[in-house]
Amino acid sequence: MVEVLLLVGLAVAVFVGFNIGGSSTGVAFGPAVGSGTLGKLTAGALMTGFALLGGGTVGVNVIDTMGGDIVPSDQFTLAASVAVLFFVGMALLVSNLFGVPASTSMTAVGAIAGLGVATNTINWETMGRIVTWWLVAPILAFWVCGVIGRYLYPYLDAWLDLDSADDPAFVVGHVGPLPVPRRHPNARTRDVVGTVLVVAIACYMAFSAGASNVANAVAPLVGAGAISVEFGVLVAGGAIGLGAFTIARRTLDTVGSGLTDLPLTAALIVETISASLITFLSLIGIPASLAVSATMCIVGLGWGRATRTTTLSDAAKAARSGKAPSVSVDALAADGHGGGQVKSVKEVPSIGEEDPTTLKAGDLFDPAATARVVVLWVLTPTISAVAAYLVFRFVPVF
Repeated sequence: MVEVLLLVGLAVAVFVGFNIGGSSTGVAFGPAVGSGTLGKLTAGALMTGFALLGGGTVGVNVIDTMGGDIVPSDQFTLAASVAVLFFVGMALLVSNLFGVPASTSMTAVGAIAGLGVATNTINWETMGRIVTWWLVAPILAFWVCGVIGRYLYPYLDAWLDLDSADDPAFVVGHVGPLPVPRRHPNARTRDVVGTVLVVAIACYMAFSAGASNVANAVAPLVGAGAISVEFGVLVAGGAIGLGAFTIARRTLDTVGSGLTDLPLTAALIVETISASLITFLSLIGIPASLAVSATMCIVGLGWGRATRTTTLSDAAKAARSGKAPSVSVDALAADGHGGGQVKSVKEVPSIGEEDPTTLKAGDLFDPAATARVVVLWVLTPTISAVAAYLVFRFVPVF
């Protein structure tokens, strides 16, 4: 019976990791593949390697938190571990049905919290610390990207000029049977720098995804003592890689939706800030959502970009007079150079001088869709916690 439960638990863990790989690869490498910098096969290989690296380093701290700090590890019987992983898998299914990237971290913590409340073993201090960071991290992501969007984004976009190159920065040659990238003879220095940034940030995003998500697939089994941390990282990392090479090909194809619908410069900023935030939280052992942080980065960047049409003094005067300042909410996805109005850093208009009508390059985010996403982010861990409590409290097998 124990062997059967362990096999079931491993199968569910692989299912969770497989789905994480499918969704995270699109988020991490969508800009790189969409811009033609990398192929899908290379993206899958890099996603696998860096997810394993993230899970095997800072991700171990998250495994420790979820496998023994929220509730004592002795509460993770094999049956309980399988049940927790089942709730995570169901959250992935529900999120796919609604087309919303649910937070597997939040859902897994909700299920573990339900187990702790049902058995009266929950560590409320640890849960309080986790929930506090769940509230602080999105706010921090919003404001950091808001400041970047208002004060730095047009200059970065004009300097990098990532979308204007006619030729690729690198071409692939061969040394014997080995492919070797070489600089294209017509490539500008900024094209080379931009290409390197696109690949480096994608790998950083993959590292962050592994650090935060490996625990979601295997922490209960590690807490139960059924598998070692090292084996758990290999199982989860391998499952993420399997998803990266298979179902992620579809998410990489849909670079015209979600995060990768952003201008390339904006996407790289969102990836860098959200990955840095999640890596930091993983380092201190906090399971947190990469999807939540990335979305709040998008909203913050767009808000900051739109507010460039108004100076702080104008906004203050408008507030005193009761009139709304001139801010275009349709300007959120605007590239500095994309509309043809800015071709160099020197041409970037000062704050307050930008015309709202010139910023309308499409919506960066849909407020209605954002509201639906936020509701489901709150709803899925809540449902997970309540369902886990009822199961662990009243089902005799547990």
